[in-house]
Amino acid sequence: MNRGQTMKRRGIAACVVALMLAASMLVPTAAWAQGDGATEGAPASQSAAEGNAGSEALEAASDAKQADGSAAYGEVTVSAEADAALMEGADFALGDFSRAQKGSNRDQDGVYRGYCYYMGSSADYAVAVATEGFVVVHVPQGAANLCDVSSPDVQGQVKQYFIALDNAAMNGGVFMGEDVPWYFTSDASYAIDGVVFNFGQEVKEGSFYTCVIGEDGSDVVSDDTVVLTHADFAHVVAPDEVEIALPAQGFAAFQEFLSDIDFSPLWVTLKTTGTAIIFIFILGLAAAYFSLRIPKRAQDIADTVFTIPMVLPPTVCGFLLLWVLGNNTGFGRWLASMNIHLTFSWEATVIAAVVVAFPLMYRSARGAFENLDPNMLDAARTLGWSNLRIFFKLMLPLSWSSIAAGTVLAFARALGEFGATLFLAGNYVGITRTIPIAIYFEWMSGNWEVAMFWTVIIIIFSFIVILFINLWSRRTTKYRRRVE
Repeated sequence: MNRGQTMKRRGIAACVVALMLAASMLVPTAAWAQGDGATEGAPASQSAAEGNAGSEALEAASDAKQADGSAAYGEVTVSAEADAALMEGADFALGDFSRAQKGSNRDQDGVYRGYCYYMGSSADYAVAVATEGFVVVHVPQGAANLCDVSSPDVQGQVKQYFIALDNAAMNGGVFMGEDVPWYFTSDASYAIDGVVFNFGQEVKEGSFYTCVIGEDGSDVVSDDTVVLTHADFAHVVAPDEVEIALPAQGFAAFQEFLSDIDFSPLWVTLKTTGTAIIFIFILGLAAAYFSLRIPKRAQDIADTVFTIPMVLPPTVCGFLLLWVLGNNTGFGRWLASMNIHLTFSWEATVIAAVVVAFPLMYRSARGAFENLDPNMLDAARTLGWSNLRIFFKLMLPLSWSSIAAGTVLAFARALGEFGATLFLAGNYVGITRTIPIAIYFEWMSGNWEVAMFWTVIIIIFSFIVILFINLWSRRTTKYRRRVE
């Protein structure tokens, strides 16, 4: 089964799981160019007929698919984990596949060796280094008995293998170019256009790298001589040494997806939002009440201060909170001296949620209090009621519909908080990773089906919030009509 079909089915499974979860929560040097037709020791243009034959055979193979659609890349069958591949009729297979998105361009032990991709603890890997203009493939000489890259047919098979595995494991990265020239070699070093590819370099004892450097020892990456995108590594093995674990089907795929989900973002989000809404509710009511009891000019200033987090970008709020609570200020240093570390902790997620959601509660409560009949409040005072009794016996009951709506809106805002939380609390799985942060980092990692799962959860929560507000408003409207 191809990776795209697998991800599509897992994405559908993610949506189903999310809906079920929400329902349950509600109711609880010698080189050859493949494609340009280069043969050993000859440029691509000197063997067009041979290259065209190989290219046509490769295109025919890449267009072929099994009847059940399980081979997305011609005759290549890729394992569910995208770590091995098997091709029908080939004398070799690829196993232990890995993809290096980035390498290192720093000196190694004081020596500049070029831009280096880490291979592993051995040098017996087949390597495909991708650039924007071409791909260089190195197959170690030890694998020549299985994979002789001097043969155009073998070149086509190797290319097909790497494209299939690379596409299956790219995780949101760059595709390995199929239409660009492919060069094949079994030598430890290969040069093209002033760029040298050194394979199996033991930079440190037991650590092997593939390094790309200029023929004169220069940095070819920083000066854009060549634009490297990534590198792939795999062992060339006999076909019977590879076991292809195909993706699960149907309900088994559903169970597998559910078992792989880390539900910690849900619990962190609910714990954070549940704690934050308590502070938001109390602080919002208190701020709304006392802002109406101060002089008019002071009210305008207080209202601006209490409302401004609602219009500021969340990243600005997060940055300011990090600056205030960090070691940059006397207050932050005082907290540190008291062994109170709020930044990059679960408490920081609560603080961020309170700050960004507080204005919604404050504005709803203040608007409700301002709409109360002042004559009624004065009449209560003439009867000897204290301000505390007036607040709890008159103001709260009469304003409760607006206060409830503000509470729900604040809860929803805290639930979806991302920018300020990421700035102040960071991304620590099981501690500060909330659902919005999980969506972002899962998508960045290429796990789009998991990102879709959490997206559906957030959408369902938002739907519930809006539905609750609508039902509550309708109930309040009916009550008022009966009174009138």
